Amino acid sequence: MKKEFDILVIGSGLGGLVSALILAKEGLKVCVLEKNNQYGGNLQTFSRDKLIFDTGVHYLGGLSEGQNLHQYFSYLEIMDELELHKMDEDGYDKITFGDDETQYPHAQGYKNFVEQLSKHFPEERENLENYCEEIQRVCSQFPRYNLVGKYNYNEELLYLNTKRFIESLTTNKKLQSVLLGSNFLYAGDSKNVPFYVHALTVDSYIQSAYKCIKGGSQISKLLIRRLREYGAGVHKHSEVSEFIFNENSLAGIKTKTGKEYFAKKIISNIEIRSTIKLIGEEKLKKSFLNRIMSWEPVPSCFSVYFVLKPHILPNFNYNIYHYSNEELVWNAYRYSKNSWPETYMLSSTQSKLYPGFAESLTAISYMDFEEVKEWETTFNTVADEHERGELYEKFKLEKAEKMITALEKKIPNLRQAIKKTYTSSPLSYRDYIGSFDGNMYGYVKSSENPLKTMVSPRTKIENLFLTGQSVNMHGILGCTIGAFNTCAEILGKEVVDERLTHLINKNKSEK
Repeated sequence: MKKEFDILVIGSGLGGLVSALILAKEGLKVCVLEKNNQYGGNLQTFSRDKLIFDTGVHYLGGLSEGQNLHQYFSYLEIMDELELHKMDEDGYDKITFGDDETQYPHAQGYKNFVEQLSKHFPEERENLENYCEEIQRVCSQFPRYNLVGKYNYNEELLYLNTKRFIESLTTNKKLQSVLLGSNFLYAGDSKNVPFYVHALTVDSYIQSAYKCIKGGSQISKLLIRRLREYGAGVHKHSEVSEFIFNENSLAGIKTKTGKEYFAKKIISNIEIRSTIKLIGEEKLKKSFLNRIMSWEPVPSCFSVYFVLKPHILPNFNYNIYHYSNEELVWNAYRYSKNSWPETYMLSSTQSKLYPGFAESLTAISYMDFEEVKEWETTFNTVADEHERGELYEKFKLEKAEKMITALEKKIPNLRQAIKKTYTSSPLSYRDYIGSFDGNMYGYVKSSENPLKTMVSPRTKIENLFLTGQSVNMHGILGCTIGAFNTCAEILGKEVVDERLTHLINKNKSEK
């Protein structure tokens, strides 16, 4: 039997699920296809020793009442059911360098952000205020950052360079490094990255910072629940292997198992290179193809997950971003194998049985795909498992040991507190999330040529649309805004604006 839909979404990452739900709420017949065993892309979690670990979403910003992500999630009808824990208001992120024992805080709320850092840099208060003003100014210029309005990018802002801006703001090298300290969130390139990438990332967390109590997968689970309530189909183990064309217009897809699905419009939420493969290079303009293929993926990472013995390590309600020296913040992803890890992000999860103590830790550092290239032909997910062999296990064990050694400089009794250790490499991210070479946040953006890595959600292939982190902005907020932009191309900007304006007015009247 021919399966026909109004909208077919390929991939169940955040962008795909949000797009699907926006359209299902409009009464359209929607179907989502996911190739893996678990929905959610970067929202996926895994369980070890009865504890939940996040793969990609370690904390969220902009979720306090009235803030942008709170309003988007309210429209999607998932906000009220999210189980969240607010992070330390006086320092949700703490930046540390080498042997310096000072922890430099990034605080929630712009006034508090200035206040907390001014304790360490009293002579820099005015510069800190200017930094905060510029962050907010840049963010206000971005389409849908404040839900309604601003349809086009302000090109002048796109060319503003992070390094040049920070250096013009203050000559204090330490403060420069502190302000750039969470650049792990956009892959550690503060020299070449456009300032808007830094601004959009940081602003969200300065607004407010939360952890998902049961991991980021609760977001995808709630979105799928809402989708099914609106009559949408959501199917896993459904890998798309072929596009079905009716002359030049995309009519449907075929899965690996031979099933065919047809739709009036198709949204691809998978990696843009994978989408190109399905389209067929011959159907695309050479100039477009060359532009996409010239994009450089951001680095991947190696993560170490520690299950801790009970009642030993105190919990900390913030993330630690550590650098072996201050200069590393400018391009932290460049590292020497011998001195790895030169930088890491460390987060803690509070024990349910022993409040005040940690039950687990997650440590993440950069890793180039080249380090795992010899195993690139192996593929390993729950649904499709192949052993990578003893050498790979040895490689991961050695990396975990190096990470423990580095962390012990901060937490001297760490080794005694570890019950079990688990790891994931760039291959894990490639296999489970489908990102090219396991990259964390799509492709490298440069202030020298910012338009090079921007693509329209509406493609030149009739009926095909794009969403997800390959399309312009990454992160929870970036992918959510991107999904609304994709749906605005399908429903019309006026319709999406009307829905969001109604939400804003409703929220105001309820206050």
